[in-house]
Amino acid sequence: MIQTVSSTACTLGEGAFWHPSLQQFFWFDILGKRFYTLQDGEERHWQFDECVSAVGWIDDSRFLLASATALWEFNIETGEQSFVVGLEADNLETRSNDGRADPWGGFWIGTMGYNAEPGAGAIYRYYQGELRRVVPDVTISNAICFAPDQSCAYYTDTVTGKIMRQPLDAEDGWPVGKAELFVDLSAEDFGPDGAVVDADGNLWNAQWGASRVACYSPAGEFLRAVAVPTPQASCPAFGGADLATLYVTTAADGGLPAPAGQTFAIADVARGQKEHQIKL
Repeated sequence: MIQTVSSTACTLGEGAFWHPSLQQFFWFDILGKRFYTLQDGEERHWQFDECVSAVGWIDDSRFLLASATALWEFNIETGEQSFVVGLEADNLETRSNDGRADPWGGFWIGTMGYNAEPGAGAIYRYYQGELRRVVPDVTISNAICFAPDQSCAYYTDTVTGKIMRQPLDAEDGWPVGKAELFVDLSAEDFGPDGAVVDADGNLWNAQWGASRVACYSPAGEFLRAVAVPTPQASCPAFGGADLATLYVTTAADGGLPAPAGQTFAIADVARGQKEHQIKL
């Protein structure tokens, strides 16, 4: 059964995130420049001066937060933010998009052009004080997530319709070798957006234009899909006390009517992984 978590209409809802220690759900409206949460059943938000899109958790009050120009340490108790590292800060055409912490305590973050300029973005990894570009020439970065056995990362450039699988070094989590095709959706009339991997290694992909989140096995086989009541599903996350609830952000971009842009939860979908903790 699907429930509405928030009836706030986000122009571009993204960055769905369940804090495993706080037991609290967070999400973004990238174009609204807002970071949202539900706390004790009440919705609250923080307003920023630039687009914000993704987080990883450092502890119960501090997040690593991605904005259009930088990664920041952000304190949800005080609202204070401190600069960590620039993110294409000299490129006014790009902003951050999808991102997620990896099993080693690093943080992967994708960028893209404000108008999805071809190849204007990239995917980066921040780890032990170093920000390194790991995927160049990306148009719309999405679907960054990690296998529970730490063997690989997944990502997509939405315009290609292809979800890629990138092998990772077991010791430090940096990419090794070339990325391989995981799922090919290039012939479909929708695009792969944000994704998350459950505890069994199945990948759950929000599909922009398809009104659904689709599940694929570790071998890339389609298993099933759960419906979302608006076309532009954007980012999933597993949460709840047992990590069995699938949260999904959506977008009202283009002027879609309600419930577009609202945020949803679907109970008893699968058992998720705990979001990895950032190690600065």
